[in-house]
Amino acid sequence: MAGRGWTGGVRAAVAAAATVTVVGIAGCEPTDTGAVGQPSAPATDVGRAGPGSDVPGPGGACVFVKPDGAQKFGHVGWGFRVTGTDRWVYGAVENPSGRIYTPPGGDIGAWHAEGTYARMLGDMSRDANYPGSSEDPYSRYRCIGGRTGDVTAARAMIDKVERRGFLVGIDPRTGEFGSRDCLDATYDVLKAYKARRLTPAYQTEIPNVWVASLVLWTDKTLKPQ
Repeated sequence: MAGRGWTGGVRAAVAAAATVTVVGIAGCEPTDTGAVGQPSAPATDVGRAGPGSDVPGPGGACVFVKPDGAQKFGHVGWGFRVTGTDRWVYGAVENPSGRIYTPPGGDIGAWHAEGTYARMLGDMSRDANYPGSSEDPYSRYRCIGGRTGDVTAARAMIDKVERRGFLVGIDPRTGEFGSRDCLDATYDVLKAYKARRLTPAYQTEIPNVWVASLVLWTDKTLKPQ
């Protein structure tokens, strides 16, 4: 993703320093329609929860977390509501190979699916769509409601992140520093959806640090379902 800072220098410096470690782990490692390829208070200003969910409003977004993934730096996936329905689109870039670079079009373990809110929670809790054998299922999720969401833009971004490859560190094609990992995918999809109170994510940012920065998102344990 393009550089997006804490307050510039400090956060960038932390991210750059962390890259040495992250590069060594690269662990940022469907459902009804099939797979394709510190606690915060819940928001209360966006209306009632949608059908079959506890996320308020006709729109809504979730971040799913594997706190112990990537050698405890964390791993994340995403979900968003098809506005005004109990249909959710959800997915992740799993990178099961652990490689720090996969060129565009390569296999990065990307997948997405669509189903009810309950189906989404069940699939994520069991890593039902993980490409291979998962040792660390998603065990935490944070959500926020919304009055609406740009479903079309989010779907287009899903297609983009699934095709753009994986990167943590120096891009061998351009020689430029950057990242296209699980956090970038999650952030970019939810930003395209126009999720509320979405904290900016920066190059090679540590997923667990970013997850903790989501203000007014609910914070719940995800148990196997």
